[in-house]
Amino acid sequence: MLSVLAQDPDTGIIAYSETGIRHEKQDEVVLEFLDFYRIKGKPDNVKYLVFDSKFTAYENLRKLEDAQIKFITIRRRGKNIVEGLEDLPTTAWKKTRVMTADGKGREVKTYEEKVYIKDYGKPIRQIAITGHGKLKPALIITNDADIDLESLIRKYSRRWLIEKGISEQIEVFHLNRVSSSMVIKVDFDLTMTVLAHNLYRLLAMNLQGYSQNTAETLFEKFLCNSGEIDIREDEIQVKMKKKRNLPALLSEMEKFRDMRMPWMDNKKLVFLGASTT
Repeated sequence: MLSVLAQDPDTGIIAYSETGIRHEKQDEVVLEFLDFYRIKGKPDNVKYLVFDSKFTAYENLRKLEDAQIKFITIRRRGKNIVEGLEDLPTTAWKKTRVMTADGKGREVKTYEEKVYIKDYGKPIRQIAITGHGKLKPALIITNDADIDLESLIRKYSRRWLIEKGISEQIEVFHLNRVSSSMVIKVDFDLTMTVLAHNLYRLLAMNLQGYSQNTAETLFEKFLCNSGEIDIREDEIQVKMKKKRNLPALLSEMEKFRDMRMPWMDNKKLVFLGASTT
């Protein structure tokens, strides 16, 4: 079985997940993903997709093109393709500086051309990228003819953040240690993992200055704490022990101070700082 995750790159929220994909059906995943949004009644929400080459087959890329959806993906490297790139003269490669989050940037060598892919049925834009430590060039293909080279590389590189997020889920939420081999239980494990991940992302988005923190960091800074619970007539007070980052959490919780919890006998839930550490 395979699983697929789709993430919003701006928020880090996982907006789609599917478990139990058979290997022989993996090429249809991208179409099932689009059907999911059509069922929700908002197919126009999907305008741009960045995905791994295993997400679909070349013939389905043409269906994305016909649906006017822009995409960026990796082309599988055949022996003849690699040998053809290796035979290119040095002057054919263009040095491109891609700015990174730290503002320093990184220099890579690129070679752009139009190639014809049989199953796609028409020429497509292909960019070979090397100089980033890999033995063989990476091949990016896209139907976006307007995006500049640097922006294209940066846009695709954001897909690796999803892989980083999956690594985090394996490390923090033990995603690779499912409770059963039964499909329904594997699906439940993935659903609970996605729920936990998204709750952490929502927490991070609401804590000013902590939006880029991982789930593990958020847990250590804010959630790994103890204290006292005081149940009163009109409210429930949660007195948390003092920690360095506690003021940020208490400040965020102030906006919910007057909210009553129906499942807690309609009491208010108030978070306070305790007098001890």
